[in-house]
Amino acid sequence: MRGCGLPLAVHGHALLCTRGHSFDMARAGYVTLLQPQDRKSRTAGDSPDAVEARHALLVAGVGRRLIDRVSGAAASRLPTSPAVVDLGAGTGALLAGIASRITIDAIGIDLSVAAMTHAARTHPTMTWIVANADRRLPLRDGCIDLIVSMHGRRNPAECARVLASTGVLMVIVPAADDLRELRSAIGSRGIEADRVPGVIADYEGTFTLAHRSRLEEHHRLERPVLRLLLRATYRGERHSAAAHVESLETLDVTLASDLLVFDRR
Repeated sequence: MRGCGLPLAVHGHALLCTRGHSFDMARAGYVTLLQPQDRKSRTAGDSPDAVEARHALLVAGVGRRLIDRVSGAAASRLPTSPAVVDLGAGTGALLAGIASRITIDAIGIDLSVAAMTHAARTHPTMTWIVANADRRLPLRDGCIDLIVSMHGRRNPAECARVLASTGVLMVIVPAADDLRELRSAIGSRGIEADRVPGVIADYEGTFTLAHRSRLEEHHRLERPVLRLLLRATYRGERHSAAAHVESLETLDVTLASDLLVFDRR
């Protein structure tokens, strides 16, 4: 509740604080901590169609190498039984990937009810929260060992507040040439701006960049999977983009991301 900030404890199918503020657990298994001021629309975040498309892409193996690489990098930096939070957790695939390598206390946060519904049903042993990561994170000070944000939201001040003094922050952003072939095919720019300098600037003063690496995978995709790839992005809402994809039989596609690992100063 706005202005409260007291710890929440599980009571049956709800989370309660000592002042009596209560948040019911949805039947799907997630809890909504959103307040009216936390979202601009009733359908905030990724749509059910985009969530379904992203899951289908992973089932088809598209993006799986990225998940595996980030999961392995995360697990190698963690202590025993760590607390891990994923900002913009989406389908929950990344948290599940980390949990397959090391036992973790896993918390996924996303603005999308559709995403948290999918994640909670697929990975019911983890904690899934609908919340706006741009605002105050629903976590205690210094309680998190690892924060990951993969193509998702970032909140430098709140990351600094909730991360333990020995904690690690991992930020993964699309590289400038991510999906360059698809973007060219639908009439967009093949190369975007480099996001890395902006991310480093955002965390400067509180965090130190400890590692940077490029993650890349290549696929030859047929039209049905290209449709999924388009639906998984904001470009899927553009009819002109869909028309371009319908003209393709196959396309060689590059998925590229920059992985940035930060330590606390």
